[in-house]
Amino acid sequence: MANHSQVLELENFLPYRLSILTQIVSESLHDLYAGPFGLTVTQWRVMAALGRFAPLTASEVGQRIVMDKVAVSRAVAGLLKRGLIERATDRSDRRRAALKLSAAGRSMHARIVPIALAYEERLYEGLAPEERQHFDELCDRLLARAKVLRDIP
Repeated sequence: MANHSQVLELENFLPYRLSILTQIVSESLHDLYAGPFGLTVTQWRVMAALGRFAPLTASEVGQRIVMDKVAVSRAVAGLLKRGLIERATDRSDRRRAALKLSAAGRSMHARIVPIALAYEERLYEGLAPEERQHFDELCDRLLARAKVLRDIP
């Protein structure tokens, strides 16, 4: 039976705080690349995953960026339509289609990465170097624990 004297202080609740931080950072990044490049947050995440790990299937992209299949599928369709990514059918398994950045996608990716990294650096300016290292370690530990709680390998 739940203890009725417990109070959820939303402003101090870790999942809420992480969600707010994520939302503000995502919106800030979106402002940096949406207008100039016409990308949604999900489209940029797909491009970032492909820029780092291609070739990937749409399902593998979804696993990398931890987004649902519908959102990834919509982003992939938009990027294909704009010619920013390419799809190649696997010759050994016709059902499997690998995605990669096109030449135009690689060019756009190369222009966005420095913007994203500069934003990250400005964000980290709020922490001393040793705090940054400690924060990164804590994030890794919390991510690992969240995966255990979610039952994700």
